Amino acid sequence: MSWTDERVETLKKMWGEGQSASQIAKELGGVTRNAVIGKVHRLGLSNRAGSGGAAATKAAPKEKPAAAAKSAPKPATKAKPASTPPKEEPELDENGIPISAARRAIIPAGQPLPPQPSANEISPEALAKVNEVEKTAKKISLMELTEKTCKWPVGDPATDDFWFCGLAVQQGKPYCEAHVGVAFQPMSSRRDRRR
Repeated sequence: MSWTDERVETLKKMWGEGQSASQIAKELGGVTRNAVIGKVHRLGLSNRAGSGGAAATKAAPKEKPAAAAKSAPKPATKAKPASTPPKEEPELDENGIPISAARRAIIPAGQPLPPQPSANEISPEALAKVNEVEKTAKKISLMELTEKTCKWPVGDPATDDFWFCGLAVQQGKPYCEAHVGVAFQPMSSRRDRRR
């Protein structure tokens, strides 16, 4: 791809109209968004993110007639996305920031936790060992955790009954021996128990 005079003029015109680098790349074809940004910098075009310096105020009157002439076809292209309102208007939080699907999946405090692994996914020996260990656990708070204490959470974090195991960790692991037996199980043994 080469930057012909015609392509450079199209780039300058669209950049002046406030089009994004992605939109310009799509219009030009055969060029990436990054190539457009690079060419804009090499041409010394104004950075639209900065607020109206002298270059921006000079360019604005020149571009208004072109923008007005170009505005007639734009509604036709924008009419297609308008037919799918859920995609155009994402759900916003209290600060007006769009809420992503990953953020929606976060469970707010006080809500029930998702299902934990069932007893058939954990070996009976490991489960019995965990039950015995939790009877003798130190039951420490988040602020008391260190690199030497078991970080296995017990209970609902939204209640006062929530605590961490606190026993001595197994070397190289974040949990004590009993909780390592539950947390780090070989894939094959987990698969066998599910059948």
